[in-house]
Amino acid sequence: MTLRSLRPSRALLTGLVCVMLAGSPALPAFADDKPKAEPEKTADKPADKPDGDSFPALPDDKTIRQSIQLDGKALSYDATVGKIAVRDAKGKVIAEVVYTAYIVPGKDPKRPVTFAFNGGPGASSVYLNMGAIGPKRVQFGDAGDSPSDSSVTTDNPSSWLDMSDLVFIDPVGTGYSRALEESDAAKKDFFATEADIQYLSRVVYDWLVKNGRLRSPKYIMGESYGGYRAPRIANTLQTRMGVGVSGLIMVSPYLDPAAVGSETALSPLPWMINLPSMAAANLEKHGKLTPEAVAEVERYDRTQFVTDFLAGRSDPQAVSRLVSKVSEYTGLDPALVARMDGRIDTGTFLRESHRNERKIGSVYDSNVTAFDPFPEAPSQLSGDPILNALIAPTTSAMVDFVTREVGWKTEAHYEALSYAVNEAWDRGAADDKPVSDLRQAIANDPKMQVLIVHGYNDLSCPFFTSRLVIDQLPTYGGTAKVRLAVYPGGHMFYSRTGSATAFKTDAKALYTR
Repeated sequence: MTLRSLRPSRALLTGLVCVMLAGSPALPAFADDKPKAEPEKTADKPADKPDGDSFPALPDDKTIRQSIQLDGKALSYDATVGKIAVRDAKGKVIAEVVYTAYIVPGKDPKRPVTFAFNGGPGASSVYLNMGAIGPKRVQFGDAGDSPSDSSVTTDNPSSWLDMSDLVFIDPVGTGYSRALEESDAAKKDFFATEADIQYLSRVVYDWLVKNGRLRSPKYIMGESYGGYRAPRIANTLQTRMGVGVSGLIMVSPYLDPAAVGSETALSPLPWMINLPSMAAANLEKHGKLTPEAVAEVERYDRTQFVTDFLAGRSDPQAVSRLVSKVSEYTGLDPALVARMDGRIDTGTFLRESHRNERKIGSVYDSNVTAFDPFPEAPSQLSGDPILNALIAPTTSAMVDFVTREVGWKTEAHYEALSYAVNEAWDRGAADDKPVSDLRQAIANDPKMQVLIVHGYNDLSCPFFTSRLVIDQLPTYGGTAKVRLAVYPGGHMFYSRTGSATAFKTDAKALYTR
């Protein structure tokens, strides 16, 4: 999931929410969901100081035996909630990272192990765990979901546990993971793009050593901002940690932040990136979504759209053509599209697509809607429909699993999605890093395979960004190393049964290759 922070930074909590709002001043970046300001510091101790002495110690690792029915067969596994210490250069423990692991007994050195990260920055791994590939799931991210939905988990028919052991890692400040140093030091050591990659790579290494799994095939999976992390962690593991990576799975990745410009940018890229996802949502709404129909939009996007966009007002016929095609593909009122010269931002699309219903669409899946509490307002004033609906069931399901089922008792609050982490994040100047590290990781290891997956309707991390990135990659000797798959649905397309099944089928080919 990826969260976008407020403008002008334009970067979102990309863990669950990878929102690339190309030129979208109309969409509030979760401003209404922000927590209240922290209390002022007292003379005795800062209110925001994550002082390890002031918190009860986190429990020791705890393991229980569970089972699920998968493809008509019972599969037993060990579920562990544990922690890994993060140390500074002098060996002092400065943080504790909590993970959830599902291991099928047998100690087969050839059995793969997959490390999964969500995004944000500020998202825990509960979304991939209990929504996508873990052994148990709770429903969220689809039409009709609400905060009061049941948090009771059920067996996940699309779990990957029959293909790989699974380790879900919560970065510092998410889940139960926490820093044990002053807030200024924690920001430098954990809430910065480069530091994040370094310590999480070490956590993967430490887990492998702790559990005797260095000989196992290793896979890195990341969703949203986790998709930004995945190639960078793989490259770091290869070149600094001494750990090879067999494959990368990037789910709705926040792959190229540099492609997102402002609403006054000369580049057509921000508008190109969004158009196929807007068109897909409109096609789905009318029961006409097919790969062929979306491919037609992509062809237009790469050709006539670009030339007409760049011609601009110097060529009234170009503007007219652009307005006509964008209106046709998005389903929006031609008069509205004409007023915007064919440049439809995400916020406008989400509001106008459902304005007659007095509803708003989600940036994570624009066909998932909620009633607009302020329909008379000129712009959206409420939170995102999917984001608002998923926090309660996912948090309750995860806390119940950890504390009641596993018996890993703690008084800490589980941070499924931390706005505080997102607001503290130092993004630096690393916008080109994921693609650069992806190129290097593949070049380092020609045997490593990459699967990038998206949902058609996702406007937070639109699939067309990944399409363009892949088409610019080197050929690496003529053998395809990166595959893109796009499924019905949005950012969390795996909430739809058919898409989750197709995703597992595509992943299985990666694991058995």
